[in-house]
Amino acid sequence: MFSLPLCDGARLGPLEVRHAEEFAEHLDRAREHIRPWVGPSFVTDDLDGARATLRRYAERQAGDGARLCGIWRDGVLVGGVMFTDLDAAAGSCEIGCWLEPSAEGQGLVTRACGALLDWAFTVRGLHRAEWHCRADNDRSAAVAKRLGMTLEGVRREAWLYGGVRYDQQLWAILAPEWRALA
Repeated sequence: MFSLPLCDGARLGPLEVRHAEEFAEHLDRAREHIRPWVGPSFVTDDLDGARATLRRYAERQAGDGARLCGIWRDGVLVGGVMFTDLDAAAGSCEIGCWLEPSAEGQGLVTRACGALLDWAFTVRGLHRAEWHCRADNDRSAAVAKRLGMTLEGVRREAWLYGGVRYDQQLWAILAPEWRALA
C-alpha cells in the first residue's frame, strides 16, 4: 500500500483493520483529548471497539465512501485524517482529523489533509470539500484556514457533547480554489 511522507519521520498511510491493536493503543493516548471534538462512535474504549471502527470505515471505503488514513511519526500511530463522507456522484466530500497531544503543532494534520484534498480534487474529480468543527475548536478552525477553506456558516447548537449543545462551523473549499492555491 502507499505511504506518503509528510515531514521528517512522519508519514501518511491507510489505517486498516489489521492496525486494530495499534489503533486501540493510540486511542488510549488520545481518547480524552479528542473526545469533545470527534463523533462519539469513533472514540472507542477497547480493542473490539477499535476493530469495529476500522471495519466500519473499510466497508464504507469498499462502497466508495468514507476513508481512513493514519499518521505515523517515527513508526508510532499519532493520529489520522479521513473522509467522513465522500459522494463521488455529488462531487463532494467532508474531511476530518484527530491527533494525540504529543503530535500537535508540527503541521502533520495540515499536510495530511492537503494530501486528501489534492487526491479528492485531482484524482477523483470532486468539486467541493467540507470541514465541520465545533465553533470553539480553534485548532480545527485554524487547519481549515491554512487549507484555504472559507467559513460558510455556523449551525447553531448543532453539536451535542456531554449534554451541552455547541455551535458548529461549516468550512469549505471548491476545486478551482484548491487549484489556484497550488
